[in-house]
Amino acid sequence: MSPAKYIRWFKEIRNEDVATVGGKNASLGEMYQDLTKVGVKIPNGFAITADAYWHVVRTGGIIDGIKGALAGLDKTSVADLAGRGKKVRDLILGAGIPDDLWKEIRAAYDQLCEEYGPDTDVAVRSSATAEDLPTASFAG
Repeated sequence: MSPAKYIRWFKEIRNEDVATVGGKNASLGEMYQDLTKVGVKIPNGFAITADAYWHVVRTGGIIDGIKGALAGLDKTSVADLAGRGKKVRDLILGAGIPDDLWKEIRAAYDQLCEEYGPDTDVAVRSSATAEDLPTASFAG
């Protein structure tokens, strides 16, 4: 298989990669790289990049739908934001996962199973690329 286009392993991720993999994943990469070499057992893992998200959006043909759903957003109305957010989520969920991305995810999971055993349990974490920027503030 050719090198992954949408997957980055913890051994490849540093804090400088927040824009590509998000803050949680960047921190996991830092921990994995810095602590495993001093004997701390940090489980291996991988991140699915922001490029993968954009690949889903482009391949699914939903960019105009997302723009339409957000056009005229009333920033003072939580109800308006919630309704539009649901429309965008539905578009993304309906777009599906492109075959090439799914193959990368499956190959990465299979590699974890080779390292840890068949049907390895994994934790899936959301890690937005904007949540840890100096100009952003997110609760929870």
